[in-house]
Formats: sequence, structure tokens, C-alpha cells
Amino acid sequence: MTPTPLARRPIVDGWTLHAGRGPVPDEVRARLDTGVVAATVPGCVHTDLMDAGLIPDPYLDDNEALLAWIGRVDWTYRTTFTWSPDGHDRHDLVFDGLDTIARIEVNGRVLAETANQHRSYRMPLDATPADTFLRDGVNELVVHFTAPVPHTNAQSLTLGVRPRPYPFPYEAIRKSACSFGWDWGIATATSGIWREVRIESWSTARLAEVRLRADPDGDGGAVTVTVQVERADPATADDLRVRIGIADAVAEHTLSHHADAVTLRLDLERVERWWPAGYGHPHLYDATVALLTAAETLDTAERRVGFRTVEWNTTPDEAGTPFTLVINDQPIYVKGANWIPDDAFPSRVDRSRYGRRLRQARDANLNLIRVWGGGIYESDDFYDLCDELGLLTWQDFLFACAAYPEEEPLRSEIEAEARENIVRLASHPSLVLLNGNNENLWGFEDWDWKRRLDGRTWGAFYYYDLFPRLVAELASHVPYAPGSPFSPGGEHPNAEEHGSMHLWEQWNRQDWLTYRDHRPRFVAEFGWQGPPTWTTLRRAVSDDPLTPESPGMTVHQKAMEGNVKLTTGLVPHLRVPDDMESWHWAMQLNQAIAVRTALEHFRSWAPHTMGAVVWQLNDCWPVTSWAAIDGDERAKPLFHALRRAFADRTISIQPRDGGLAAVIANDTADAWSSSLSVRRLTYAGAVRAEETIGFDVDARGTTTVLLPDALTRTDAAEDEVLVADADAVRGTWYFAEARDSTLPAARFFVEVSSVDGGSEITVTADSMLRDLTFLIDRIDPDAHVEDGLLTLLPGERATVRVRHAGALDAAQLADPSVARTMNELVTP
Repeated sequence: MTPTPLARRPIVDGWTLHAGRGPVPDEVRARLDTGVVAATVPGCVHTDLMDAGLIPDPYLDDNEALLAWIGRVDWTYRTTFTWSPDGHDRHDLVFDGLDTIARIEVNGRVLAETANQHRSYRMPLDATPADTFLRDGVNELVVHFTAPVPHTNAQSLTLGVRPRPYPFPYEAIRKSACSFGWDWGIATATSGIWREVRIESWSTARLAEVRLRADPDGDGGAVTVTVQVERADPATADDLRVRIGIADAVAEHTLSHHADAVTLRLDLERVERWWPAGYGHPHLYDATVALLTAAETLDTAERRVGFRTVEWNTTPDEAGTPFTLVINDQPIYVKGANWIPDDAFPSRVDRSRYGRRLRQARDANLNLIRVWGGGIYESDDFYDLCDELGLLTWQDFLFACAAYPEEEPLRSEIEAEARENIVRLASHPSLVLLNGNNENLWGFEDWDWKRRLDGRTWGAFYYYDLFPRLVAELASHVPYAPGSPFSPGGEHPNAEEHGSMHLWEQWNRQDWLTYRDHRPRFVAEFGWQGPPTWTTLRRAVSDDPLTPESPGMTVHQKAMEGNVKLTTGLVPHLRVPDDMESWHWAMQLNQAIAVRTALEHFRSWAPHTMGAVVWQLNDCWPVTSWAAIDGDERAKPLFHALRRAFADRTISIQPRDGGLAAVIANDTADAWSSSLSVRRLTYAGAVRAEETIGFDVDARGTTTVLLPDALTRTDAAEDEVLVADADAVRGTWYFAEARDSTLPAARFFVEVSSVDGGSEITVTADSMLRDLTFLIDRIDPDAHVEDGLLTLLPGERATVRVRHAGALDAAQLADPSVARTMNELVTP
């Protein structure tokens, strides 16, 4: 009997790498010319050359510059595979990802040419019996990649020069923009088969496209599936059936021989709703879509769906235009972070690594991840894990910080990639926004683009016409915004009173205290820089001596005048240390305090401000950047700032009406009624004034308690602190900058006890401690401390858990290079 179920066979073995035109060093070319340099698929040129010992790690020292030649070289991947007629009607060669300008040959014949990293390709090997690329026996598969750097430069001349913040014309190619470098990113301009390649063999028909949406309906729900099929021979096609099943519920529809598309609905009597982190459980249901004949199953598609409603409330109010996420009729305070590719070579990021990063996001109390438009559409594993963890996803279309041509050949490529990725992502319950671009609307208005474009196109067609039209056609249940920042009523795209806003003046030109000058409706980007953990830094930079301006440090600082801005942002608050280890700690601490200050301020204005998305969660290599988790996967002090500022219940002290107020935020499903203990104390712990104030906060609510003058007026600003406590939640206010204060030397005692999975550290303060943090990587590079930035008054105790293998001892933990506080940055 003829085998008809679709069969998938990955082509992973036997690949070799070869160099073509371009400036390959003689010793590398000599080895490549032997034809024995193995290639890994999925992978890329850089990782293959590293595996072969032909290049050093580009992440170390100044190897980035040493390896710049790779992006100016044509590369070829070769392999063979065995094939024999197996009874299937059709055989397709499928590439899930090619980076980027490629020519595919099978047995010496050109099968296809491609020019887009952001889409997949299906190439019929035997579309007609008379014209097949396949041989019975051994077949050769060759993929030629054109060097991306000269190609993109040539394309920019053809399409016309357009404004962007970096010299390289990344807008002229459909390749990850940040692969050419960014203000946190290494320039690799690599090439390669970066996602799976396989042969799919099938008969009669296959599922060409499957679109699902899940909608709650009272206690039940409905799943709507739209299926398009491809028939092997439309002229003689049989009747087909499409079936969708969830648990014991099934719906089915018959496709007559002339039809190739159908929509059907499956009703479920009772379902549990999908909720984001902090608001309930992310319930998921396994759905199977099958294509059948009367005799057997031809093809299947598996999805996991969640039942929830989603909208962004942008109804104008007396203050402007909100940008409020509403899930299942519940307004959500967004606690987010921006996501960049987790490795400059994305083929190295597997499901396990996605899981580690996204669980770190959950541990930091995040509920939303924004996939930024200068990177990639992440793999299915990323979105599957977000569904499972209850992490909301905001997906940018891949346009960032540049004017983009609307002409061919880019126009058709962009539509193809958008169609594919809308369909691929739209069934995920975590997906709550598709966003047209990053900062391009803002750039067109404020960055002198209009004059410099001189009439050229810049991307408006994509953001205002193509993308909303495709979303309406393919995924009408997914909200869409033309850009970030964006004002829904047509106001200036970065207007504070309307929609989403980006705040970058603080980092670029102002002090972080000026975050408090703004009351945005929603903050989609803001951030502050800090170096990676010490272990990561020393692995990547071998400078001796290591200084903030030593050669390797400069290579690993990509921001324009980055170190100048680090210093400028530190000196209003702390003096610049002379020794490198203290400089490193001071900059990490200042990053954490800057972001914590901003997040507490934004949250204090809820529901006027209904979310903040920090720039950024992760890094793609070891670098000084805005990330909370560095390129070696280690959490920086900023991680603890996010965890504390995004906690379910917080207290912060904020300026209000010429005085101070305690703002109590309660992002839980239960009302919070308690007493607030407010004390004004000296750094030595002496109480100068105190008061107990009762409060009630609604579930998912915020309450502001104005504090009396007796608590907030001081004649000794340099020696006093205001502390507000309720139910183990604390907020603080310092009347003077740390550099101008009498903060004493840190004195404390450390005890360690073993617990499952690690240790517990108990700290007893003998003096006031500001922002005590254990830089645990100094002891164990693989350990993770779960809390940091602890402020303790004299006599107070706190316990912190550390996840690690092996043993820790108190002497190690109390070492001044490990147990760091703000104190030593003020008092030697």
C-alpha cells in the first residue's frame, strides 16, 4: 500500500564549510580548501570556524575587530543525502532559516535563491514527474551564501541612502539589524543555515497553513481553526476531511475535491481561562488539527491554546490617552522587560536556555517580555515557554531605529515574512501585541529624517497599511500598534500624555532623578547601563591592568560616550572610585538604583501609568549594557531591583504636593489592610519622629498616604533616613545624596546554613547597611543569590537564599569583594 502520511527527515549530517570570494586569511583558507572543515546545521560560519579551531572566540578581548573579515566573505555549505523512491507523491526541501543571501543547488542545479533571514522556505524537489531534482541514491545539497556586508552596501545604493543611528545600512537587507552591531551588541555579520533543514515527503495533500484562535465564552470556549491545504495533484484530488480535537471534543469538516481551504469551530462546554503571571494560572489545552482521507491521516499540526480575552484600552480620558492592557476584563499593570537575541549566534539558543532566561524573568516578578524589532522572531520554544509561564509577549515586527525602503525587492519579502510570522505566533495566548516598529515613528518626527529623506519612502506603508491589513486578515484577535512609542490619537508619537513612551533623556543627558519629572501613561523603554558581573567581565576581557578605559573594556562598551555617561550619572550620587573593583560595583549599583527609582515612581502613579518595560532583560554577549542578566547568564544587581520594584506589594516614598507621601501598591487579588509604621531615624538608629498610620488598599490598587511634616522635615539631612514598614514590606527616603551623607562604614555579621539546593545567609547589621548585595559569582560562578539590595537598620537581621552546589562559608561571604554595600562607596 502506498505510504501517504507526511514524513519529515532533517538533514543534519555530513555538512562541510567552504570559503569563496573575500579576504580570508591565508592560514584559514588553506585549511578550508582541504574540504574537511565540518559544519553544524543549524549553525553559522562563526561557530563552525570556532569549532574547527580556525578563529578565536569573538566575544573575547578585541577579537570582534580581528574577525570582521568574515562578513565580507562568500561561504558555502555542502552535504549529501541518500534518497530512493518511497511511494510518496511529492518531496519538498524545507529551510526554517537561512542567513541570509543564499543560492540553493541540488545535484548541480539551482533550486532557489533567497534573501530573508526572517522567514522559512519550501522548495519542491519534484513539482512535476518530468522535472525532478532528485536522484535515486546519493544526492548533493549545496547552499552558497553571498557575503552580507558588501551585498548590503550595494543594496543601499540601489534603494537609496536612508537615516539610521549607525553607519551600516542594515535597513537594506532582511537580516537581524543587530547582527551588524548595536549600542550593546557585537558586530558579527555572520552567515549560515541557522534553523533546521529537512526533506518533507507527502502524498495526496498536506496542511499548508493552520490558523487557530481560542475565545472564551462564559464558562466555556470555542476554538476556530482555518486551514489551507496543498494538494499533490489538484486535477485528481480526492475529498479530504479536516478535524480538530481538544481532549474528547472533536469537530470535523469535509473538503470537496475542488476546495483548498476551510474554517471550522470547536465548542467546549467548560474551560479554565489563561491568566498572566501574578493574576492566575496560565491554563493551556492541547489541540490537534488533522488532515485525513477516508482511509488514513495525511498530516497533523499540534498547538497549545489558552482561552483569554485581550485588548489595550486607548479610550481618551481627561488626562490624555491611556495604554492599558486588559486580560479577561482585568486591567493588568505591566511589569516588563525588553528582549534582544540571547546570543549573537542565535542557533546556540535552545529550549533549555530559553527556559533559564524566562524563569529568571519570572523570578524577577516580570509579567511581560517585549521582543524588540532589531533582532529576530524567536523560535517556537520561546513562545511556548511564555505560554506555560504566564509571561505576556509583545512582538515587534522587525524594524528598528531606521527609515526602511518600501520598494522591491524588500516590499515583497517583508510581506512574506509578516504573513508567515503572524500565522506562526497568533495562536499563542501569551501574545498580546503585534507592534509595527521600534522608534521609527518617533525618528520620522524628531530626528531630522524628513529633510534627509528628501522624498524617499521610510516605512509608513508597512506600519499604517500592510501590517494592520495582514493582522486583520490573519489574526484579528491580536491587537496591533503601528509603533513604539505611539500615540493612538495621532499626537506626537512620544507624547507623555498619550499611549506608549520611551524615556532616554535621563541616560543620555540628565540625571536619573528626573524620571520623577514625568507621568507617562505607559513606558515601553527606559534604562541605565552597568557592567556585567565580575566573573563574566574577567572571562571576556584580559586587560592587565583592567581599567574603565583599558582596550578590552572599551571594546565591550558599545554605547556612544558610554563610560562618560556612566560617570556623569554617578557623580550626583556617589564619588567615582579609584580602584577597578569598586568602580565596577559602583556602576552596577547606580544602574540598579536608577531603574528602581524609576519603577517605583511609575508604579506610584497607577492607574494613570499602567506599565513599564525596562530596557533590557538580557544580553547577547559579555558587555557593559542596560541588561539585568549578562551575556554569560548571570544576574546583575539590577535583577534584584526589578524583583523588588515589581513585587506584588510595595511601599515607596514619593514627593507629593511639596511634601512626601508613602505610596502603597497592592498587585494581588486580595485587599490589603494594615498599619504603616513610619520612622525618621539617624543612621545610627536613633528615632527622631515616628507615627503609625492605618491604611486600606483595594485588590490591584494603589493608595497614597501623605506624611506629616514631623516625619518629613529634618535639620540633619545628611544623617537621617525615612523608613516606612508594613507587613515585611519597606520603603525608604534619603534626605541627602549618599555622597553628601554620614553613612557609616558597614558592620555586620554573617551566618550560613545549608538548605536543599544551596545555602541560607543570615546577616545581622551592626550599623546601617544600604543596598547590601552578595556578588556571589566571586565565590562560585554558577551560584545565584535570590535577593539583594537589602537595606538594614542597626540590629536588624535578614536571610537570603543562594542556589549553588558545594559549600559556602561565612568568611568567604563576608569578604569585602563579595558582600558589597553602598556604605563603602561613601565611607572608606
